[in-house]
Order: sequence, then C-alpha cells, then structure tokens
Amino acid sequence: MKVIHKMGARFSRFRRLRRSRILILGPDAAGKTTLLYRLKTGRSVNTIPTIGFNVESIQIRRTLLTLWDVGGQDKLRTLWKHYFIGVSTLAFVVDSSDRDRIDEANDALQGVLMDPLLDNCAILVYANKQDMEGSMSTEEVADKLGLGQFPSRPWHVQSACALTGDGLYEGLEWALKQDKIRTKKRKNTASEPLLFSTIM
Repeated sequence: MKVIHKMGARFSRFRRLRRSRILILGPDAAGKTTLLYRLKTGRSVNTIPTIGFNVESIQIRRTLLTLWDVGGQDKLRTLWKHYFIGVSTLAFVVDSSDRDRIDEANDALQGVLMDPLLDNCAILVYANKQDMEGSMSTEEVADKLGLGQFPSRPWHVQSACALTGDGLYEGLEWALKQDKIRTKKRKNTASEPLLFSTIM
C-alpha cells in the first residue's frame, strides 16, 4: 500500500510539470548534437553527423523540456516539417565562425518560418562556436539571418559555445520566459467575455 502511494505521488508530481517542446534545427556541422548532449549530460560528447533525429528530455525547475535534434544535411531538410507540430520554441543553431555558409543558414531558416505550424513559436538562434577566432557577433548573425523582418515574433540570438556550455542555459531561460508569456496570453484571451455584434 505504501509503495502504491509513493508511486502515485511521483506520477502526480510528474503530471504537474509544465511541458515544452523545443526543435533544434540548423545546417549540418553547426553543432546541434553537441549542444543537445551538453545540455543533457553537462559535458562535451563526441558526436557523428545525425541521420534522422536525436531526442532527449531535461528538467529546468518545474518545466520538462523535450529537445528534438534533427539532421541538418541538405537532403534531410525536407523532413524537418514532420517535427513542427507542437513546437513551442525553434532553436536554430548556426556556426558563427563560418561566414561562407551563413547565407545557406538564412535560406534554411526563412524556409522553415514560412510554415504556418510554426507561426506561434519563439525563435531562439544559437550563435555557436563563439570560441573560434573571427566568429560573427550576435548582432551580425541577427542581421545575416534577417530576423528584423519578424517584428511581431519573439526572437533572440544567444552567443554560445556548445563545447564548453557557455550560453546554452541562458538561451533556454529566454525560451522558458517566452513560453510563460504565451501561456498567460492564452489564459487572458480565454477569460475575456464574448462580444456580440448588434444592429440597432
């Protein structure tokens, strides 16, 4: 009886967790998988190019984050759309030291953001590999990706280094804040009285 009670308490606590789904996209070799497993394990992990996806869950305070890392090779990008449903934050990872591929990253991001399934998600860009000499600043990355054309959408460029973990949790904290703002807006909208048009 005590065992059942304890199990029930654990399930009850699990149900009370806020849930958030984060989709990690970006060109191949940008550091997406390294970023994912740095967040999961707290250390740098040797990775291989992702064919398909990796998925992990981490808990930050009362929120359970499910992070989906999808392969970024050009031939795999047509599959990205199959992961869009239910996404609260798009975490787009770019190699900020690779100026030759920033236009490619821009094209990939713009293509993704055209999908209506992502209309309500926040845009978190990780400007990865900031430890590399000559890496672009967050301001330059934002400009190169054309984020200024989305004034009505929450977006943020986070300076990061997946190898050391610098900036990774700061980005997630921003994403969690946006999640809470969205939830509050939905609750406020639901509580508003219905307005009916009348003809006098």
